[in-house]
Amino acid sequence: MSSQQSYRWISNALPSSSEFEQLRDSLKFDEILTSILWSRGVRDFEAARRFFRPSTDFLHDPFRMADMEKAAARVIRAIDSGERIMVYGDYDVDGTTAVALVSSYLDDFTDHVVTYIPDRYKEGYGLSEEGIRTASDNDISVIIALDCGIKAHEQAKLARELSIDLIIGDHHTPGASLPEAYAVLDPKRKDCTYPYKELSGCGVGYKLCVAIEKLRGRDGSALHAHLDLLAISIAADIVPITGENRVLAHLGMDVLNMQDRPAIRLMIQAAQKSKFTITDVVFTIAPRINAAGRIKHASAAVELLKSKDGLEAQRVLGEINQHNTERKQLDSAITDLALEQIESLSEYEHSTVVYHESWHKGVIGIVASRLIETHYRPTVVFTKSNGVLAGSARSVIGFNLYDALDACSEQLIQFGGHMYAAGMTMEEERLSEFRTAFDQYVANNLKEEQKTPEIHIDAELNLEEVNNQFLRRLKMFEPHGPGNPLPIFSMKLNGVSGVRVIGSNKDHLKFTVAGMDCIAFKMASWEKELHDGDLEIAFHIEENEFRGRVKPQLRVLDIRRV
Repeated sequence: MSSQQSYRWISNALPSSSEFEQLRDSLKFDEILTSILWSRGVRDFEAARRFFRPSTDFLHDPFRMADMEKAAARVIRAIDSGERIMVYGDYDVDGTTAVALVSSYLDDFTDHVVTYIPDRYKEGYGLSEEGIRTASDNDISVIIALDCGIKAHEQAKLARELSIDLIIGDHHTPGASLPEAYAVLDPKRKDCTYPYKELSGCGVGYKLCVAIEKLRGRDGSALHAHLDLLAISIAADIVPITGENRVLAHLGMDVLNMQDRPAIRLMIQAAQKSKFTITDVVFTIAPRINAAGRIKHASAAVELLKSKDGLEAQRVLGEINQHNTERKQLDSAITDLALEQIESLSEYEHSTVVYHESWHKGVIGIVASRLIETHYRPTVVFTKSNGVLAGSARSVIGFNLYDALDACSEQLIQFGGHMYAAGMTMEEERLSEFRTAFDQYVANNLKEEQKTPEIHIDAELNLEEVNNQFLRRLKMFEPHGPGNPLPIFSMKLNGVSGVRVIGSNKDHLKFTVAGMDCIAFKMASWEKELHDGDLEIAFHIEENEFRGRVKPQLRVLDIRRV
């Protein structure tokens, strides 16, 4: 018997060095907490101070980013001369939060700011020709394109022809050459000396605003209220929560939990919680913002995030919640159909590439992630859009999806994205050819250990060690995400009581160990064996809030025989 997916457990060895002992003693931490810190690259007291006390003092000067001074000066000139500015962003969470943040900031200085989010179905991903022509038709002379544009060569050329100064603020990997825009802000530019390369698209927009503040001789405090939007983008775009992102996420979550933004307050109240964590952002806020662009139009997400009126925010959120419900239904139905299709493509052993012309374009990325939960391998889901195939891809830990698509670029019209998520378009007649080429690339490059999902165990834990001080110190490691994952512990199961199967489908387990509640999703098959002994669990320690009462519980990630 096993949980839904079998995992390889990888346990961190307890460090043994004088440096480790020095870190432990200087912090007055126990060995378990010190080892968690050590495994995250924190090796001395000063690094620990920066880790546990994030501050704006640790942020880099925005002018170290290539083209930043030129971009900020152009925006200031546009403000001072009354020019019209378009803030353009993609339709995902990173793009919409970036547009909301930058436009909200600029609104304080000028009434000539408009926002633009492309239509997922009519215009597709990225900076669109239609958006640029709309800007020209409305006498807009400056476009700030956020979370997109780094490969928009033709669009940059069109902007020049229409006498529009295009400022690109992106964080995706550039191609061999940069678009000929007025300014290109991207820490991943080869000629960019900005020290931190992993900002979100919203993060690049934020740094532009900081640069504008500095050029205007201001202290940047006007931006503090917008840091909640930046924290949402960092959480949802799954960028590393290290370095600057850790500082910005930490400060942003503090702002978010002040609940000054009506939309955020409504979502926290609906979840019946007093405050949100990064995990809550990922599973509660991000899907709703995304749902606007997946089902209808993402401009509603910008409207929601910028709304200062509680009743108006409630109206827009109600519409978006309906879109999110529809998204869930589509996601479930398409996933079932895709799983059936995989069975008929058994000759492709290393990857998953599925297609149906009627699948909803707005949910194929979610479906790709769902398929990986069952068939753990690089996955692409295609549908038909505007006469071509539009695809969304997801990867497994350690496998570079971007490189795989680059190797198959002959079959594609265009592609873009990250190591773990990407989008592409392709002529329908190239599907079989792409499926073969992609599967072959995966076969040649996917390592054996990447074929099974991993759980990295930080330490074996005795529940008797989990006192209030331990829990307080464990919370200091927040916010969590890539580069600083939620700590995972293991322990042998003894003294199990109160075992019961829960959930509408009776597929979850709830039980108690040493007086602490445990929840194990999709593991009901272990019900009878929990009392047998010779089992161990991998788990997070999380806070469960119910009717205003908060107490720790174990979120079981996997169960296995000792």
